[in-house]
Amino acid sequence: MSFDLGNLLQQYLGNAAGATPAQAPDDFERAAQNAPRESVAQGVTQALRSDQTPPFPQMLAQMFGNSNPDQRAGMLNQLIASAGPAVISALQSGALGGVLGNLLGGGANARVTPEQASQVSPEQVKEIAEKAEQQNPSIVDRMGDFYAEHPTAVKALGAAALAIALGHMAQGIQRR
Repeated sequence: MSFDLGNLLQQYLGNAAGATPAQAPDDFERAAQNAPRESVAQGVTQALRSDQTPPFPQMLAQMFGNSNPDQRAGMLNQLIASAGPAVISALQSGALGGVLGNLLGGGANARVTPEQASQVSPEQVKEIAEKAEQQNPSIVDRMGDFYAEHPTAVKALGAAALAIALGHMAQGIQRR
């Protein structure tokens, strides 16, 4: 029996968040494994931007909390790179100063390691994401693209957000 991605995604076209099927987490995982990567990235990005889901920083913190150490490090590297020096400098003078100082101790080319990422809490990620989004709204696109590679972490967003992602994936594939 072959998997029919089109039929699966068709269920989510025009689906309102309130009408979310309970199977959205499983459907998302199956669709993410079979859909073109750019469609998955578009779907995740739109879920992160939707006014029917929690704010981007909160959802990013949820995914961070559901990520493995390598994913956490990769996400932090993307987030810090997108935040820019002004945001990082401002955060270093605040409550995150010690954490960011340790993470960035190697200078401009420093990379967060999985071990360092394990020292960062989801709440701290939320704070970094708030500042990064203010400075560079395209961070939402970068995080959607990053997490398109990690559908298991995206499942932490819940059925409503996943239904939105699936709906946007369906629209993207339908336009092809």
